[in-house]
Amino acid sequence: MPPKAKQIPKELTIHGNRRIDNYYWLNERDNPEVIDYLKEENNYLQQKLAHTKDFQEKLYTEIIGRIKQTDESVPYKSNGYFYYTRYEEGKEYPVYCRKKGALDAEEEVLLNVNKMAEGFDYYQVKGLNISEDNKMLAFGVDTLSRRIYTIHIKNLETGEMFSDQIENTTGTSVWANDNATLFYTTKDSTLRPDKIMRHKMGSSPDVLVYHEQDNTFDVYIWKSKSTQYIFAQSGSTLSTEMCFLDANKPNDKFELIQKREKDHEYSAVHFENDFYILTNWQAKNFRLMKTPVNKPGKENWQEVVAHREDVLLSEIEMFKKYMVLEERKGGLIQIRITNHKSNESHYLKFDEPAYMAFISVNMEFDTNLLRFKYASLTTPISTYDYNMEAKKKILLKRQEVVGDFNPANYITERTTATARDGVQIPISLVYKKGLKKDGNNPLVLYGYGSYGYSIDPTFSSVRLSLLDRGFVYAIAHIRGSQTMGRQWYEDGKLLKKKNTFTDFIACAEELIRQKYSTPDKMFAMGGSAGGLLMGAVVNMRPDLWKGVVASVPFVDVVTTMLDESIPLTTGEFDEWGNPKIKKYYDYILSYSPYDNVEAKDYPAMLVTTGLHDSQVQYWEPAKWVAKLRALKTDDNPLFLYTEMETGHGGASGRFEVYKTVALEYVFILDLLGIGE
Repeated sequence: MPPKAKQIPKELTIHGNRRIDNYYWLNERDNPEVIDYLKEENNYLQQKLAHTKDFQEKLYTEIIGRIKQTDESVPYKSNGYFYYTRYEEGKEYPVYCRKKGALDAEEEVLLNVNKMAEGFDYYQVKGLNISEDNKMLAFGVDTLSRRIYTIHIKNLETGEMFSDQIENTTGTSVWANDNATLFYTTKDSTLRPDKIMRHKMGSSPDVLVYHEQDNTFDVYIWKSKSTQYIFAQSGSTLSTEMCFLDANKPNDKFELIQKREKDHEYSAVHFENDFYILTNWQAKNFRLMKTPVNKPGKENWQEVVAHREDVLLSEIEMFKKYMVLEERKGGLIQIRITNHKSNESHYLKFDEPAYMAFISVNMEFDTNLLRFKYASLTTPISTYDYNMEAKKKILLKRQEVVGDFNPANYITERTTATARDGVQIPISLVYKKGLKKDGNNPLVLYGYGSYGYSIDPTFSSVRLSLLDRGFVYAIAHIRGSQTMGRQWYEDGKLLKKKNTFTDFIACAEELIRQKYSTPDKMFAMGGSAGGLLMGAVVNMRPDLWKGVVASVPFVDVVTTMLDESIPLTTGEFDEWGNPKIKKYYDYILSYSPYDNVEAKDYPAMLVTTGLHDSQVQYWEPAKWVAKLRALKTDDNPLFLYTEMETGHGGASGRFEVYKTVALEYVFILDLLGIGE
C-alpha cells in the first residue's frame, strides 16, 4: 500500500475565500513525522520499482559511459594566465587550474575540489575570483545545498588559506584593484541577496556598503571587462538600478547610473569613456544606448542600436576593434559583429533548423578572436574562436561522446503548433533516423515557460538513452519564455500565465496530429517553474499523458506567494502577481496545481524534490503528492522521491546527478514495458 499522509486541517482565509489545507503540517522540516513520511515515500518507490533495479544500474552506467571521464575545458586567457577546468577519471568534482603565459607552461592547481569535498555529502564551489596581481583567489563553498556560501581566500603564491572566512554569502565576490579589498553580497533570512559588504584583508569588521531595503529586489556585484569599474546592481523581475565604483578607489562611494523606475530594465558595460547600456526604456525588445561615464544619467543617453519589433537584443561584448551583440530572431540566437571604425556589421552563419549559440568567455580586450559556443539537438556542444577580421571560425573543441555516437544517425526538426488564440508556438524535435511518423512512437515533451527563460535546442548525450530506444524528444517553446521576443514573455506571466499551460497542451495535440506519438505513449517533463507547468497540465488535460515527470515542482503557488518568509517569494510578485491583491489571488487560485487537484483519473507520475531545496521548498511536492493520493481515482503509479541530502539542483557530484536521471528514465520506460 502507498504511504498515506495524515490530514490535519488548516484553515487559510483571505479576500473572504476560505481554503482548507489538510497537509499544511508537512512544512515542519524538523518534525520527525515529516521526515518519516518522506522516507516512507522513498521506500514505497524503491519497492514498486525494485524489479527495475538492474535496469536503473544499466542505464546509469550507459549514461555516464558516454561522458569522457578525463576531460578538460578549452583554456581562456585572462591577465597573463590561461585558465581551464579539468576532470579526472572516476572523480566527481572539478580541478581548477591555470598556466602562466603559455599553454605549455607548468600547471598550477588553484583548487582540487575532489580533495576539498572529502567527508561531505554535498560540496559546491562557485565564484572563483582572482585579484589583479594574480596572487589571491576568493571562492564560495556550500556544503548544505541551500545556496548559502562561505567565502574562503587562498594565497596562490604559498598555497595557504587565509583565516578570513566570510559566511552567509552568495559565493560571488569582486577584488578592488588594490588586491586587498574584497566586495561581496550577503543574504537575509529569506535567502534574498540584500547587502553589499566591503572586506579588507586582515582587518575587521567588514563595512556595509549598501543595503537593499525593498524586499522585491536582489543585489549583485561584478567587475567591468576593462577592470576599471566595479558594478553593483539592484534588480527585481522588471526593474533594475545600477551603480559603479572606480576599482582603484575602493573606499569611495558608489555612483548611480540611472535610478530605478517601474518596468525599466537596463545593464551597462564599460568601453573607453562611455557606458554602453542595454535598455528596454521605450523599447520592449531592448535597444543599445551609450552615455559618458561622467554623465551616466538617462538624460545623456544616445542611441547606438535602435529597437526592432522582431529582434530581441540580449547581450553585448566589447573588444578594442569590435562590438558583438547577441540577438534573438525567429526564436533563434544570432551573433552580430560590428566594426567600431567602419560601423559595418555581419552575422555568424548557422545552418541547422534549430540550434543554440551564445557568446562564451572573452576576457581579452585587444584581440580579433571571439570565443563562442554552439550546439543543436544533434551537434554536441562546440567551442569556437571566430576571427572577426578574417571572418573565419576555428573549432577548438567538440564535446566528445564516448562510444559509437554519430550525429548523422539523428534528425532534428522544427515545427509549430497553433495556440488557442491562434499564435504559432515553435517546437524543436530530435529522433533517430528511420523513425516512422505513424502515431506509434513514445515521445517526451519538455517545457518550462517562466521568467523569460528560453529553453534553446541543445545537445544532451544523456538523452541518447531515450532516442536509441525509439523515443522522440521535443521542446515546447511556450509563452513565458522570450523565445519569440519580449512580448512572448509578457504574454505568459501574471494574468496571462495560463497561456503557458494551454500552449504546452497545444504542442502535445499538434505532435499527436502530426503522428509523432499518441497519448498512450506521450510523456511530459518539467522542473521547478516547469514543474508548475506539469501540475497545471495534468489538472487540465490528464488524458494527454501516459506519464509525467515533475522535478522540484512549484505547485503550491497561492500559499507560497502569500508567505513572505519563504525564500524568493517577494521577488516574484512581478512574475506571478501578489495574491494579497484579490485579482491576482483569484487568478493564481484558478490554476495553482495543489489547489486544483480533483477526484479524477491522473496519469502515472514521478515527483522529485530535495529536502534542503531553497528555491522550491520540499513540502510543495510532498503536499501535492499526498493530496493526489487521497483524491485521484485511478490505479496509475504515483511516486515521490526526496533527495534527503540535497537541494534545488540535486546532487553536487559530476556523475551522482545521473542516478536521478536514470530513475526518471526507468519510470518512463517501465510504463511502456521496456526493460532493457
